[in-house]
Amino acid sequence: MADNAYRMRRLFHPDSGRCLDIAVDHGYFGQGAFLSGIEDLPSAVEVLAAAGPDAIQLTPGQARLLQRAGGRGRPALVMRTDVANVYGSVLPDHMFSAIAPEPVLTAVRLDAACVVVNLLDLPGRPEVREACIRNVMELRQQCDEYGMPLMVEPLVMAETEAGPYTVNGDVDLIVPIVRQAIELGADVIKADPTDDPSDYHRVIETASGIPVLIRGGGRVSDEEVFRRTQALLEQGAAGLVYGRNIIQHENPAAMTRALMAMLHDGADADRALEILRTS
Repeated sequence: MADNAYRMRRLFHPDSGRCLDIAVDHGYFGQGAFLSGIEDLPSAVEVLAAAGPDAIQLTPGQARLLQRAGGRGRPALVMRTDVANVYGSVLPDHMFSAIAPEPVLTAVRLDAACVVVNLLDLPGRPEVREACIRNVMELRQQCDEYGMPLMVEPLVMAETEAGPYTVNGDVDLIVPIVRQAIELGADVIKADPTDDPSDYHRVIETASGIPVLIRGGGRVSDEEVFRRTQALLEQGAAGLVYGRNIIQHENPAAMTRALMAMLHDGADADRALEILRTS
């Protein structure tokens, strides 16, 4: 079994022990609404990489945009391994979650620091959760062989009257699926915020010492991003995986710097907002 600690050190900041991973893997899911702000992905990745986050999350087909740019100080690559069709505004009759062939070997070739995979819990769709469990187990085996850290994204979804799924922030539902991800061998957890941020310590506790990164979700106001981030970090979260709240912002680089200040310099929500507005 190869040691994944070498790559884990590339993912987390050496002083704070925290990580900002900017997710720009949205195109993998085939939804046009996800592409706002990243229509020109080469330019978007260039801007984000120059802002200096700890990591950028990309797909196998787009990882080259990060890895061909800059020098050894560029952000680490977190590579998305799975694709699902569960995010559309109109839900299909048949839902799936599938991983790419030899995903971890591909990640090694692309010099990734981590791979990420979903663990989805959809109302009335146990077959999708089964597929996700199989994906996680297969990745765990491959990650052990190649010394690759495995980030699992356990997501509890809720139905809406309009049809599509939305985030379910019920802590009593989040905790069991996070625990399942840990039992399946996750090295890093990417979990949704709880409806009440003061409950997030329960998610941290069930992770049993495995670092938990906060999933950003849909676009909200700057004030809400920083307020929520501060509250969740105070509960023990080890970092952030934010996408649309950075890439759809009018100043993605400034938003990146503000969030990095919160993670690594101890800035509070007010200070982060000041950094954003003066950058």
